[in-house]
Amino acid sequence: MGSPLATELGVRRLLVAAGQAPSVFNTQPWRFTVIRQEAIELLADPGRRLRVSDPRGRSQLVSCGAALFNLRLALRVAGQRPQVRLRPSPKHPEVLARVRMTAAGAPSPEERGLYDCIPLRRTNRQPFSVRRVPPRVMAELRVAASWEGANLIPADAAELLEYAVMAEDELSGDPAYLAERDAWTMPGACHDGVPGYVHGPRPSGDLPPTRDFGRRGPGVPFEPRPQLAVLTTPGDRPLDWLRAGQALQRVLLVATAHGVSASFLNQPLDLRDMRHRCDPQHRRGHPQMIIRFGYGPAVPRSPRRPAAELETGHTAFAHQTRKAVS
Repeated sequence: MGSPLATELGVRRLLVAAGQAPSVFNTQPWRFTVIRQEAIELLADPGRRLRVSDPRGRSQLVSCGAALFNLRLALRVAGQRPQVRLRPSPKHPEVLARVRMTAAGAPSPEERGLYDCIPLRRTNRQPFSVRRVPPRVMAELRVAASWEGANLIPADAAELLEYAVMAEDELSGDPAYLAERDAWTMPGACHDGVPGYVHGPRPSGDLPPTRDFGRRGPGVPFEPRPQLAVLTTPGDRPLDWLRAGQALQRVLLVATAHGVSASFLNQPLDLRDMRHRCDPQHRRGHPQMIIRFGYGPAVPRSPRRPAAELETGHTAFAHQTRKAVS
């Protein structure tokens, strides 16, 4: 099977798959450069970084890592074996990963199954049912995280929700944070971001299990005992953040394959980053994501950037690419 980088259609399929990854506030902060038919590079899009809530760029790199995992899957389905180097050049820190490829056999049934789940995955901010995710499924999710060098640790919901509420309360008093959040989530905002139709209802009760987007209206009861887990990595540097994103996306796709919904509750991590605090390291690593799992209703997908907008350049057919995006 030939390289998918040899044709515009092949490149578009890779970028469409990568671009369906989850990202903080749906910023989709990634770009890609195709190097002839040899490699594809992942770069962070500086114009889509959250300067207030993500001063270290941690959330941006976690998001980009999730896109990288989708790209890896798309290459496998195209009959290629991806060879990934994270942050390959100290002289070019903007390049987060360089992916070369070699011809390989057909993807495994597991790889094909995860790839098929890419367009089905959603962040679900609706109430979940009281049905618990079975232990065997949670075990598969933990194994999925471990494949990417991370840990998925079940968490005490009551304690973690308390932390999230306190963090949300402090964040709500920060005008710069609120302005940045609203720029990506409010109707008529200047970015595509998280539109109102995927916000979900405003939770009732003292310990809401979803992020506050400034929603109004009557509160709706959510599941009384949310199932929460924390994704951790051994370190807390850019390489760890990229690995965390790949682990996150593998976990989410395995969850999707089992019909399990997920959303995020990262206010404590945002506040930690914004205040330059150092939380005590858990014995199993540094927290990178707080995830809520359960069984929720079908929900729509947030808007996605066109594939042509994700590509910074293509040396194989640059003239056609420039014409297509002009």
